[in-house]
Amino acid sequence: MDAYRKNEPAFTIEKHGSYDDHLMRAAQFHLVQLSTMADMKANMLLTMSSVVLSLTLPQLFRNAQLWPLLILVAFCLLTVCLAAYAVMPKLPPNTGEVPDVNNPNFNPLFFGDFTRMTQQHFEKTMEEIMNDPSRTYGAQVRELYLLGTFLARKKYRFLRLGYISFIIGLFASSVGFVIVALR
Repeated sequence: MDAYRKNEPAFTIEKHGSYDDHLMRAAQFHLVQLSTMADMKANMLLTMSSVVLSLTLPQLFRNAQLWPLLILVAFCLLTVCLAAYAVMPKLPPNTGEVPDVNNPNFNPLFFGDFTRMTQQHFEKTMEEIMNDPSRTYGAQVRELYLLGTFLARKKYRFLRLGYISFIIGLFASSVGFVIVALR
């Protein structure tokens, strides 16, 4: 497991104290809150888009102003897809192989990674990490980094695209209705 040390942060903590523990807990709590907020926002987008869709679809059959409604439906469907993708659980592919604990993307604190290990291998890996305070903090720092990058690159990225899609759909269909009304 010495190779695991190669992937640790480039810093060494000489003295560990409660301030280190507090910093780690506060950062993790903040990231979990951001993840929860993203899930709630995606739920709001799903709800809003679904309501607009359920109100718009019957109008398609009764209205001659078809193209503004089609624009609205298309963007609402795109919004639903983006919001659902933002909150869809994303796990590493289970190839049946034991994960490489030396891989910088392997996170011993993330269930999606450690559940691909046997219990014995997981316990041994955690024991080695926990017996060295620097490695313990290194694992926590890696957890924070991977959670933060996941939030930025996956959840919030697709959530932002979902909001943009919803706003563009509302705006474009409103412009379409104005154009049809002015003819």
